Amino acid sequence: MDNVKNIIKQANRIDTFSPYFFLPFILVLYFFTSLFDFHRFELFNVRVSIWPVVILALVCYYLGVYVIDKLGWTLPTFGLSFFSKYLMHFTVVLTVLGLVSYMLMIFGGDVGITDESARRNLDPKLNFFSQLLWFGMLLILSYRMLLEKKMTWKKAMVYGLIFAVIMFLFLLMGYRTPLIIMLFTGIIIFHYVVKRVKLTWFLTALFIIGVLFSMFGFLRVISEDTTQEFNNRDQPITDMTEDEKVKLLTVEQKVNLTPKWLRSINGESVTGHIVLSKIMEYTQTEGYLNGEIQKGVFNTVLPGEQVSPRMRVTEVVNSLSTEEGKYITRPTRTTTPTFIGQLFLDGGYLLVAVGFLLYGVLVSLIYNKVKQQGIKSFHTVTYAFVITLFTISMHTGLLDLIFILMLGFVILASSIRKTEIV
Repeated sequence: MDNVKNIIKQANRIDTFSPYFFLPFILVLYFFTSLFDFHRFELFNVRVSIWPVVILALVCYYLGVYVIDKLGWTLPTFGLSFFSKYLMHFTVVLTVLGLVSYMLMIFGGDVGITDESARRNLDPKLNFFSQLLWFGMLLILSYRMLLEKKMTWKKAMVYGLIFAVIMFLFLLMGYRTPLIIMLFTGIIIFHYVVKRVKLTWFLTALFIIGVLFSMFGFLRVISEDTTQEFNNRDQPITDMTEDEKVKLLTVEQKVNLTPKWLRSINGESVTGHIVLSKIMEYTQTEGYLNGEIQKGVFNTVLPGEQVSPRMRVTEVVNSLSTEEGKYITRPTRTTTPTFIGQLFLDGGYLLVAVGFLLYGVLVSLIYNKVKQQGIKSFHTVTYAFVITLFTISMHTGLLDLIFILMLGFVILASSIRKTEIV
């Protein structure tokens, strides 16, 4: 018993949200939980091991973090510190723009939580700009927390309540990613400004949050209106032999022995594992896309009909499974490729190595600035947002232009921000 207590005590000394722990821990946990696949790997014929590229990603990330940490480098200022005093004013403008866009969506009846087809058919321009509401409020609230001379539990509860209201507003849109970004950015700021979050508390909260968001996704799927074409669940018609049909049916029966709600708990990580494996298998015969996925992020804002990067991933992974009588992703839906898969599809092991090295370099540059300037600075907000967005992209990929613009804004803001918090 004493040994267990000592282990827990030592574990709680870890800075839960440091670059050395948070992102790598989530990445390893994500793929570890995917191993409990309940025969889904067999169902989708997972043949290529993902572990070599996952290990490469981790090694390159740590290399970037370690080198910058030892050198003590931080973000450059770019000589733009004059604009520092206008950052919050500009953030307020963005927030108002987001609020107007959000209200127009709500009054127009665009409530994405009602059904997946409604969520996918939100007005793209209004949906894009409405994201500025939660982003702006996140920065403003976080900054106000840092301005507090003494952060009491009562004040922390008030900030938490405002966070919860904003999260509820975007819950109506049916998207989980903004909710997770707001939640974990807030937790990280709480960790550095109010009270240190022990590792044991973090793991407990992570489990609860993970189950709640998994159930949210599960309820979203089972509540679909299957009479709509968008929600069609028919599988591809293929020229399978009788033996192949029997084998497929047998595996499906094995999968269905596990209740859907239980499979949904780690359904996202299992799907991520399958998609990454299929991407690696695809490139073995078809080659890499040579930047097509990354360019697609920006092409989506061009005039005319454009294929989104995640829809392109759907085409890639389904090209390997349709002949086997299964869709990995229904053709009308998009596929989250994981950040590793996003890079691998475009440039293989080399691009994965470069991408994760840059991830490590960037978060270490910002973390060093937090250590040098102190936690009562805007750099803490930047670090919390960046490390959260990077960590979430381990599953979703970094394929949303609005998130890339947000990322650029907070990094630029941290670079030009003066040392003083007031």
